[in-house]
This record gives sequence, structure tokens and C-alpha cells, in this order.
Amino acid sequence: MDIPKVYTETEDRMQKTVDAIKREFAGIRTGKATPSLVEGIKVDYYGNMTPLPQVASITIPDPKLLVIQPWEKRLIPEIAKAIQKSDLGLNPLTDANVVRLPIPPLTEERRKDLVKLVKKISEEGKIAVRNIRREANDRFKKAEKEKDISEDDSRKSQEKIQEITDDFIQAVDELVNKKEQEIMEI
Repeated sequence: MDIPKVYTETEDRMQKTVDAIKREFAGIRTGKATPSLVEGIKVDYYGNMTPLPQVASITIPDPKLLVIQPWEKRLIPEIAKAIQKSDLGLNPLTDANVVRLPIPPLTEERRKDLVKLVKKISEEGKIAVRNIRREANDRFKKAEKEKDISEDDSRKSQEKIQEITDDFIQAVDELVNKKEQEIMEI
């Protein structure tokens, strides 16, 4: 059994989990305009549901406003409809060439709801990291049972996997704290 390879695979999978959490957090509104708010929105483009950044440019003229300029004017109503259907709670304003998306300040209640959502996402991420740890430990236990590695190597490897897991859990906690501060910031 190639023990360092298991470490590397485990770290890669855990890093992908942390990256997925970062992407989910990017789509959570903090009271500031950011293109990542609308990147997940899909628009009907000639019968295909297409991500908004592929059919329009998204700019931020000021911290409380997103301006979405589609490459085809006929998409303006489609974009406005897609934004209204999303769970962002934003009301788009349309004119001849662009969709303006004002970002109102968050209410205290909405902030608390968003913090709960962030914590839920992070908990799911931590569970995923722990599942990856369990799978790696199972590989070591199986290798020990089949006499591919010694009992000492198995124990040391499981301890190393636990250290890796602790590092990634801490990274998730740091992401949560940072996002929570962003959300609660007025």
C-alpha cells in the first residue's frame, strides 16, 4: 500500500470540499454588490439554461449596485425574470440596454437567517471532510487486515489522517467566521 498516496488523495478531496464551501459562500449576499451573487443564476438562452456570466457582462459601478449588460438586448426580460425567481430577494430594474440590480441593506432578521445558512453549509462541509477521513482510515484498516501494512503503520497513518482532517476542519471554521463577520457588518 502506498501510504503517502493515500495522504495526497485525502488532502486533495478535502481541499475540493473546502473549495466547494467557498463557492457556496460566494453566492450568499452580504449587503455588498459582488458578481458572484448572480453567477449561479441561469437564463433561458435559445432553449438552453445558460449561466448568466456566459450571456452578459456583470459590473459593479458602486458597492450597492450590480449592472448586468446582456450581449443581446432580447435577454433583458429573461435576466430580470431569472433574478426574481432566484432566492436572492432582489428586485431588478430594467431599461433599454441593461438590468440594474440595487443591493439593499440587509435587515437584522435576514442577517441572522444568512448566518444560519452559512453554518448549515459549513456543517455539511465538515461532515464531508469527516467522511473522507473515515474512508481513508478504512483503507488503512483493510490494508492492515490483509497484512499489507503493519499495525503500527496503520495507527500512525490514521493519526496523520486525523491531523490533516483537523487542519481542514479549522479551515472551514475560519471561512465561517469570516463570512459571518461579512454578513453581520453593517
